[in-house]
Amino acid sequence: MGPIPDWPDSLKGAVRLVITASTPMVMMVGEEGILIYNDAYARFAGQRHPAIFGMPAEEAWPEIAEFNAGNIERGLGGESWLLRDQELVLNRHGQLESGWMDLHYSPIAGDDGLSMGTLCIVHETTDRILTESALARSEERLTLALSSSALVGTWDWDVLNNIVTADDQFARLYNIDSQIAGLGAPLEQYLLAIEHEDLPRVNAELQQAIENGTEFLSEYRVVGEDGVRRWLMVSGRPRMDANGKVYRFPGVAIDITEQRHAAEALAKSELEFRTLADTMPQMVWATRPDGFHDYYNARWYDFTGVPVGSTDGEGWNDMFHPDDQERAWGLWRHSLETGEPYQVEYRLRHHSGEYRWTLGRALPIRDASGTILRWIGTCTDIHDSRLAAEERELVAQELSHRIKNIFAVLTGIVSLSARGQPEVKPFADQLRQRIFALGEAHDFVRPQNYLSTSQAGQGALSALVARLMRPYEAENGENRVRYSGEDTNIDDAAATPLALLFHELATNAAKYGALSRPEGWTSLSGRSEDGQFFLTWKEHGGPEINEPGSLSGFGSKLIELSVSGQLRGDIERFWEKDGLRVELSLPLAALTRSSRLRPAESV
Repeated sequence: MGPIPDWPDSLKGAVRLVITASTPMVMMVGEEGILIYNDAYARFAGQRHPAIFGMPAEEAWPEIAEFNAGNIERGLGGESWLLRDQELVLNRHGQLESGWMDLHYSPIAGDDGLSMGTLCIVHETTDRILTESALARSEERLTLALSSSALVGTWDWDVLNNIVTADDQFARLYNIDSQIAGLGAPLEQYLLAIEHEDLPRVNAELQQAIENGTEFLSEYRVVGEDGVRRWLMVSGRPRMDANGKVYRFPGVAIDITEQRHAAEALAKSELEFRTLADTMPQMVWATRPDGFHDYYNARWYDFTGVPVGSTDGEGWNDMFHPDDQERAWGLWRHSLETGEPYQVEYRLRHHSGEYRWTLGRALPIRDASGTILRWIGTCTDIHDSRLAAEERELVAQELSHRIKNIFAVLTGIVSLSARGQPEVKPFADQLRQRIFALGEAHDFVRPQNYLSTSQAGQGALSALVARLMRPYEAENGENRVRYSGEDTNIDDAAATPLALLFHELATNAAKYGALSRPEGWTSLSGRSEDGQFFLTWKEHGGPEINEPGSLSGFGSKLIELSVSGQLRGDIERFWEKDGLRVELSLPLAALTRSSRLRPAESV
């Protein structure tokens, strides 16, 4: 540019104007755009100052070289223009960063009227742009949050002028036109939508918040245009000026109608449950998923006589008899670990100080995913029924003993009667065996109760067969009558005819069939279908047999009487060459105790 004294007067004047200005200004002189700027622009340039002073613009700001080249060309052409909020990526503080600015460009007129370069006035707007961008993002997030939450609107009360402005959703709830709400309406116009019963309380709460400068939080009902009442939870906090006077009161509203209805339904359900639980004769209790006891009905406290709440948590275990505590705890821990139902009998301390036998049961309550939410249990006083059962058991044992004695006496009478009459000895032997079979059946299914010690297989048909067939075992102890297939339980009513039936079949097999030979054996298989139980008796390895002309013997009649008469079943015999096959069809109901109550079909 040469020595300053040789510069044109117009250039000197322009430089004096730029240097003395307080606004950031920079001159790009000549075709190279030599930079001359003031102190305000130096602060704008940051760490690039003072190195860039006097440098060509494209070298001083290489990151925007192309941008500056265009501006230099336009300025030399005598053009003026304005760029608002122009984003430029500049390295002003050691790294590239975006900045926004308003740029005012004008030509620098020379003495000859032609442009010597370009003058740029810089007004940085970065802070405003970033603030507006942050505000836009914040408003977007707020909008998303409002739309995805239970918030139904916002409001802002100008307390001094008594004008409440609100958004569209809030206005609709209070039956106010959205345009009116946006411009503002008196508070009283909003209060008209509040349920009359709630209005005095809401007014008092608003007044208290204004007087004390405290948060306002209230739940109340509003009535919409359609007459539907909705519950709102409205909150806000008054804003005070320097003198401590409330001038503004903003807030938000949340629709809690569904929560209110759910809470009311829950309260109703809880009341119904407690009422039902307190009227039940059983003691009712409940626990959390971890087994912590937190509820007992009134019957529990009536029975135990303990103060309310004293058996919460693990305190309930102290109510058990010391001998029952560990067993009850063990079963309870097992149920908590596995989710299996809980059932135990223990002695529970009565308010009189007596320990009474109680039946405890509990089931888990699960959610849709199977997770246990609660345990609900009952305690039933079974003390009197248990004592009665013990008495019945003693009577049953005594009766059974006497019946066994009767069988023994009958056997003795038969034996004595046959001594003097050798011709009746075969019949007497058969009679004794039948009496023995009846005795075995009686012993096997003598009426049992839960106090008795059960034996393995007690009450199972296969076990009765095994017991009756012991006399026919091989010398090595191997069973010669082998049971297979499905099994079923029987009671004392069915055991007697079944014992006589199998006794007669085995006796005939030992005389004439498979059991008459050492290698012979018999299979007995069972299956159930459509309320019937089917049995197949099949002999193997015996002598070749033929169908007899008639079945008129006493044993055959006894079999028919046992099957058709007492068990209401059917029997068929098949005289196959490799051994007798007998097919039995018995109603399952006839094998259980309940069949006694049904009249037998006529035969």
